[in-house]
Amino acid sequence: MSTQNIVLSCLQPTGDLHVGNYLGAIKNMVELQEQYLCSYGVVDYHSMTMPYKSDKLRENTWKLCFQLLACGIESDNIFIQSLIPEHQELCWILSCVTSYGELQRMTQFKDKSQQVAEQDAKQFISAGLLYYPVLQAADILIYRADYVPIGKDQEQHLELSRNIAARFNHQYGTEYFRHPEALYTETPKILSTADPTRKMSKSLGEKHYLGLMDDEARIIKKIKSAVTDTGADPSGDMSPGIKNLFLLLQNLGSASAYESLLTDYKQGTLKYSELKQTVAEATVSYLRPIQARYHEISSDKRRYKDMIKSSSAEIRKRAQQTVREVRDIAGLQSLKL
Repeated sequence: MSTQNIVLSCLQPTGDLHVGNYLGAIKNMVELQEQYLCSYGVVDYHSMTMPYKSDKLRENTWKLCFQLLACGIESDNIFIQSLIPEHQELCWILSCVTSYGELQRMTQFKDKSQQVAEQDAKQFISAGLLYYPVLQAADILIYRADYVPIGKDQEQHLELSRNIAARFNHQYGTEYFRHPEALYTETPKILSTADPTRKMSKSLGEKHYLGLMDDEARIIKKIKSAVTDTGADPSGDMSPGIKNLFLLLQNLGSASAYESLLTDYKQGTLKYSELKQTVAEATVSYLRPIQARYHEISSDKRRYKDMIKSSSAEIRKRAQQTVREVRDIAGLQSLKL
């Protein structure tokens, strides 16, 4: 195994990525490949914890794989979770050193349970929602990850993974599992252009996100209709809507355009229409090569599916090694004849 530090990051396949996903996670994932041994999972088993349609899940899984490739993720670093069944076996073993109380206290379980109930009062709450964090811990620990890129809102899950690793080690008198560390990086929090008090999200509706694969006309329309000032700010600070547009320009446009318009803002001469036009043009220009690459990949799906299946099979070897060793530590039977 490489002596490089190992980075593990996973994404659920929920359809097209948006600009918030890209700037908040994907762009950083691309850059991390230059420094670390990276494994990036498309975690389709996790998507089963919420109501879904099987054909849509399969479609979204490949769509996410192709979009990751289009953004610059190397195919050798991508795996599909359901192609590596060792994740589920390790999840069960780890669940036996995880307390029921810990899982009940997880914020995501509470939030998603409420979300399901709000969508349909008759819809049952999946036990998978409760066990979700254990499978997440298995995703991390199975590759002996040193670092997990996360935001502050994901600290609880990583801390649980560390607790599970420590309890396993203690119960079996070993130091087998390392304790993965959070990898905090400077990533912008992109807000909804329609409601800049909320994070950009597809769950809020079509007008609240800029899709990575949106056509140019749709992107321009959304940005030109972006909320700017929602009322006078007594502190004199930049309003959330304007700040969000500048954040998009800073990350997707040229430094000169950003500095010029920021100077106009400070001098009180900025025209919001000019800011929106510049942001729209910068966004369209930035996304154009990503979209072109995605369409190229989509026109040769068989080839790229084979590449992802091959990389999943190669990454699976690491998972198999971990599970063989864990089975032995836990006193389970060997698969060897």
